[in-house]
Amino acid sequence: MNVSSHPNLGHGPTEPPPTFTPSPAEGRWSAAQIDASCRWPVLLLFASALAWLVLGSLLQFIIAIKLHAAGFLADSPWLTLGRLRPAAMDCFLYGFASQAGMGVLLWLFCRLGGIKLVLHWPLLVAGKVWNIGVTVGFLGILLGYSTGFEWLEMPRAAASLLFLAFALFGLVAVVLFTLRRQNELFPSQWFLLAGLFWFAWSYSGANFLTVVNPVRGSFQAVVNAWFTGSFLNLWLAPIAFAGVLYFVPRLTGQPLFSRELAIFAFWTQLGFGSFAGLSSLVESPVPRWIGSVGTAATVGLLLPLAINALNWHRTLHGNCQAWKTDIILRFVLFGAGCYLLQGILGAVYATPQVAAIIGFTYAGVGKTFLTLHGFVAMVLFGCLYYIVPRVAQVAWPRPGWIRVHWVCSVAGVGLVFLGLTIGGIVQGFKMTDPQVPFPSVVKGTIMFVGISTLGVLSVLVGQIAFLGNFALLLQRVLQPLYQMVLVECCGYAPDATPTVAKAGGKP
Repeated sequence: MNVSSHPNLGHGPTEPPPTFTPSPAEGRWSAAQIDASCRWPVLLLFASALAWLVLGSLLQFIIAIKLHAAGFLADSPWLTLGRLRPAAMDCFLYGFASQAGMGVLLWLFCRLGGIKLVLHWPLLVAGKVWNIGVTVGFLGILLGYSTGFEWLEMPRAAASLLFLAFALFGLVAVVLFTLRRQNELFPSQWFLLAGLFWFAWSYSGANFLTVVNPVRGSFQAVVNAWFTGSFLNLWLAPIAFAGVLYFVPRLTGQPLFSRELAIFAFWTQLGFGSFAGLSSLVESPVPRWIGSVGTAATVGLLLPLAINALNWHRTLHGNCQAWKTDIILRFVLFGAGCYLLQGILGAVYATPQVAAIIGFTYAGVGKTFLTLHGFVAMVLFGCLYYIVPRVAQVAWPRPGWIRVHWVCSVAGVGLVFLGLTIGGIVQGFKMTDPQVPFPSVVKGTIMFVGISTLGVLSVLVGQIAFLGNFALLLQRVLQPLYQMVLVECCGYAPDATPTVAKAGGKP
């Protein structure tokens, strides 16, 4: 099947590149040639990422059940809430989001640079080492060897493997960026390159200051908060921004509204992003100026948010009806909308008056879910739905499952966010009232936790549909290789009549 003509692939007009005149000897590779060169490394990253995503969501569903049925699986120390929550979060952050983001990064660098993917073996090795690292970290957390630092729970051995794998990824990415045949950079490339360097710096620095050579006292919490802000705002968010900036113009057939606005959004995101995580320390036992810096940075992130919103809206304005027929564009735009909502909520939650009420409630969990599953994951889903059929040269086997994934994801994110946010606000006001006993506070949130449990289940069903669709596609990709091996080794073609063996034997 011709993937470019498939209605559910969202294949829009080609994005007009910047001014570029290749010499006759070094013309740009065609898009099909570039996609073919990316096939196996990118498919390996995406397949592993989806497996970790489903595992993480399954653990999140178990966690959601435990919140209103504490005796569920209580006999197993591996499945206690304190171990499941960081294990599920790291499955998403490192198993899915970072790994899928690196696959998107490699593909975009090749497409926008007009070059084929090089250094396949280092990439395949890096992908295997990364998954081994995530596996070691995942099992280490379940066995009780967590470091105790948010988003840095993996033991030192796992963190070392992850950093080694990322160094290989980064080396290949820098080589691709250096070898590009397109001198003028796209906005997507700015965000990807910045995220590449910032993750290496923040991950190594945070691990050194909290695990290898820990700093003393409450400053550990400051380092941890700085890392979570950097990881989200300067690693995951730039990958999602790159996806939005690339696919909104491409799928609508409209040029990006303003390159200058994108530049301004890039530098303001870079300036405020790393300090925004300190806003979580507003009500913590650290110097007040640290929380104030975090609040100011979080409010400052409203500036790139407003600029991005204007740029994306004006780009989409030229073809406002595209999202109605292109389901991939719907994933990307829904993610962009969740980015705008979580940014506004982040600024509101960072103010001391609001933080005093909802600082230790379900509302913060709901905002984190909206950010990770609504913004980052939905944009990555759109990227994968577009990229995978092109690198595999096989259309999605079950187009209807894409719509199932879309509906379940939107419904799930909405239920979890609304349930935990409303429940968190109710919880916060009751906790600030000294006349309300704590058991009453817990009972008052059961209904909202139940709503969020339905949302997590809906998200899990959609992700299983995505993983199943990907598995069927991968089977079609591997089937010719499987048949070729049978013919070469056994002289037998599975879907044909028996053939005579090469040595001249009987049929």
